[in-house]
Amino acid sequence: MSAAADLVLVNARVRDPGLTGHTAVAVRGGLIAAVGSTADARDWTGPGTETVDLAGATLVPGLTDSHSHPVWGLEMSSGTDLSAVTDLEGLRAALRAAERREGWVLGFGLDHNVFGGRPIHHGLIEEALAGAPAFLRLYDGHSALASAAALTAAGIDGPRAFTQRSEIVCDTDGRPTGHLNEHAAMDLMTPVLPVTPYAERRDRLVALLSAMAATGLTAAHVMDLGGHDVPGLLAAIEEDGDLPVRLRLAPWCMPGATDEELDALVRLQERAGRNWRIGGVKFFMDGTVEGGTAWLEHADCHGQGTDAFWPDPEAYSAAVRRLHRAGVGTATHAIGDAAVRHVLDTVETLGAGGPRHRIEHIETVPDDQLGRFAALGVAASMQPPHTAYTRADHTDQWSLRLGEERAARAWRCRDLREAGAHLALGSDWPIAHYDAREVLATARAPRGAASARHGLTGLMALEGMTTHAAHAAGEEALTGRIAPGLRADLTALALDPTEAPADETAEAPVVLTVGGGGITFRS
Repeated sequence: MSAAADLVLVNARVRDPGLTGHTAVAVRGGLIAAVGSTADARDWTGPGTETVDLAGATLVPGLTDSHSHPVWGLEMSSGTDLSAVTDLEGLRAALRAAERREGWVLGFGLDHNVFGGRPIHHGLIEEALAGAPAFLRLYDGHSALASAAALTAAGIDGPRAFTQRSEIVCDTDGRPTGHLNEHAAMDLMTPVLPVTPYAERRDRLVALLSAMAATGLTAAHVMDLGGHDVPGLLAAIEEDGDLPVRLRLAPWCMPGATDEELDALVRLQERAGRNWRIGGVKFFMDGTVEGGTAWLEHADCHGQGTDAFWPDPEAYSAAVRRLHRAGVGTATHAIGDAAVRHVLDTVETLGAGGPRHRIEHIETVPDDQLGRFAALGVAASMQPPHTAYTRADHTDQWSLRLGEERAARAWRCRDLREAGAHLALGSDWPIAHYDAREVLATARAPRGAASARHGLTGLMALEGMTTHAAHAAGEEALTGRIAPGLRADLTALALDPTEAPADETAEAPVVLTVGGGGITFRS
């Protein structure tokens, strides 16, 4: 090294993500400057160098959450946390005790299984609300339950037609049940819901990103540009300091998008700050299994699931092709087998070269589609913690809707890896907790309907949050490894996440997190 390092880490077990035998890393100007032995580190230091002794901790490339919603998710997670509720009586008790915000009861994280197979209806909760308006988001982020007073406040009194696949669920007499399925239906509530003040929104975001860094996260692929002026919010935060987690944001493209709107999405790709940038565009090809909106090749056990989120799937394909020609990669939410197939069919029409494309979620996929990911260069982005919303005996709503054959194909992470796919792993916060260690652990030991499947090896799981995550974003030349010239994104854990049992990995102490050369967390 020709100049002293800004930061030197010594007495580490360095993984790249394979074990390297190195014990020290030097950082200068936000990049990795050298990798070697602790003895070598003496030559890397100068008067301004900070040296951190990791005391034998395992140093891995900085962990990336490949699917998260840290900004929009702040609104999605407003109010009372209902994720621990397991039945209707528990829900009613939680609502009676819930804090009122401007007279409203807001809740999030509500499990579909709470209703025990009953149709979701505001009548099941009205007694507990005593007339208060309520808006309760179900855990999947694609549906919500609104009380009678909330429906009245929003002027929702019957079914409506939408340009995207959404529904105000109504009874046989055409009266809204309060079940709002998919984004356009839920968005009808936005004008009447309490608004989070700007200062609170800013403070909550910084606190959230700091908490994420404390679990070892250095970066997140943000699958939205939700909320009011998110670039402005991020820029304002960076006026006072760096974001604790680097954010790569993908704005949504929804059905009905015009050529002018697609061109605007292309122009958005130019926007960036020190620790954030717009990168790619997010699409939806379907919704969720539990909501009956996953696009399936055969109807689910309720007779639903045979429609795409884009009423004209070819319009989706045309939009992807236009963005591809402009050099913009895409990420498409596709849970059902028909949705996954259509996205792969679309990418197949693009030809070789160009930007990278990826599919998000992939909860049930047949054998004949597994090899197409690698053949077409499509990254598979999956969220192992979602398996916790299902049950091993298939009595959960996800499994019951799909039926035994499709439920047996739950979250085929290992199968996709063994078929050659690049597999990026994430949490989908706030749908599941953002803790990076939990993502690693559940990738190795899937839960619920996926528990009968082989999980990933420890190394595969680590690659899913490092090298494969970088590949999914087209950033493998910038990050994802511990090598000179790459960005100094580093995570030090007291346990080796590839060797320790999955349950111990989930609770592994985080010793240090370094993002872009700056320490964002230390124990």
